[in-house]
Amino acid sequence: MKHRIFAFVLMVCVIAMPFVVAVAVTGDLVLDFVFFYPLLMSALWMAGGLYFYLHLERAWKWGDRLEDREVPPLPGSPQVAIIIPCFNEEKNAEETLLAALQQRYANVEVIAVNDGSSDGTAVLLERMAAAHPRLRVVHLAENQGKAMALRMGALSSNSEYLVCIDGDAILDPDAVSFLVRPMLDNPRVGAVTGNPRVRTRSTLVGIVQVGEFSSIIGLIKRTQRVYGQVFTVSGVIAAFRRQALDRVGYWSLDMVTEDIDISWKLQRDHWSIFYEPRALGWILMPETLRGLWKQRLRWAQGGAEIFLKNFGSLLRWRNRRMWPLLAEFLVSTLWAYAFVLSILLFLLGKVMPLPTHIHVETLFPPAFTGLVLGATCLLQFAVSIYIDRRYEKGLVGTLFWVIWYPLVFWMTNLFTSLVSFPKVMLRRQPQRARWVSPDRGIQQLETP
Repeated sequence: MKHRIFAFVLMVCVIAMPFVVAVAVTGDLVLDFVFFYPLLMSALWMAGGLYFYLHLERAWKWGDRLEDREVPPLPGSPQVAIIIPCFNEEKNAEETLLAALQQRYANVEVIAVNDGSSDGTAVLLERMAAAHPRLRVVHLAENQGKAMALRMGALSSNSEYLVCIDGDAILDPDAVSFLVRPMLDNPRVGAVTGNPRVRTRSTLVGIVQVGEFSSIIGLIKRTQRVYGQVFTVSGVIAAFRRQALDRVGYWSLDMVTEDIDISWKLQRDHWSIFYEPRALGWILMPETLRGLWKQRLRWAQGGAEIFLKNFGSLLRWRNRRMWPLLAEFLVSTLWAYAFVLSILLFLLGKVMPLPTHIHVETLFPPAFTGLVLGATCLLQFAVSIYIDRRYEKGLVGTLFWVIWYPLVFWMTNLFTSLVSFPKVMLRRQPQRARWVSPDRGIQQLETP
């Protein structure tokens, strides 16, 4: 409880810092931070992504096509369990289960967990289990949340290696091999996160997310892997070592984002998390602003929950390797509130006189600064497309639409941060995290 209060006070200080700086120093300093922090992070992500690519990905032998890949064998042919939690997945589960059953690695069992679905998911799963001997179905009487469904799936299997995917994800035929091999080679690897690829592209929101997962999320994971710690595994496609899950108590039932929580629990216990971009999973994403807002608000709330939960333990010297993640999280939050402060100062300056040192003349960067930011944004997308070209064709076509990324996604992430932190901090006690059916796109699904 003391750690939670201290974390709350620290976060309040972080939120208040832009306001204090603006009053004590200048509004120009706040604007400089707002404009140049994304520039710094973009440079860091490009450098980290290129380092990861040059030292690891480029060394991997690939053909011109995905089908020509050299798939790593799994020595000893260990059994691998693919766990698929399902809640109201009647429309998507069959395609997902068939892709899981069609893995080229033979020693695989598939466990589908029906988490109290109210549609025809249970009937569909039973029908498929009758036709496929390697498929087992676990039914929960009522909706217990994704974390509980993953727990039940893991406890229903004797496999040491667990591949966990969402009920709408389509695994690449060799995804299991790529996800499990790093854990066989490295006994301290507790989890491996895969490479999710967006397949809903019928609206601008969907198309821009194709570029986002390559140029933002992909580069971030590569960079974090370079300096040793990963903020979160991809909840839609990741593999875990059972021994590691046993040590940390599996997934927490009261966290909105169970993927972020399990990532921090594993790394606090000194397990490593690897990023394997060759392990592909084709996923559905929101294609409306409303669906995007709900998804990103959940992500932001999950980050705030993890911060409050882990802050006390992260102050210990033994967890110093997590400090870069903590610093990145705090500075990103500070940036969001600094952005809001600059908007407030700009609007106040239009209706009342303000002291010269806190007056914000314009929200638009100077011509040269704007040019640098725009060029850096395009360069980042170009770097990501160069790295990701082997995993997905047609990425160059998304470059045309990335000009909308700052408007749609930066603003969404900004306001979700503003809403999520007070929501989490003012909550009296943790509650069981149960899920609802998310926005899964509109139409024209592009499959691999």
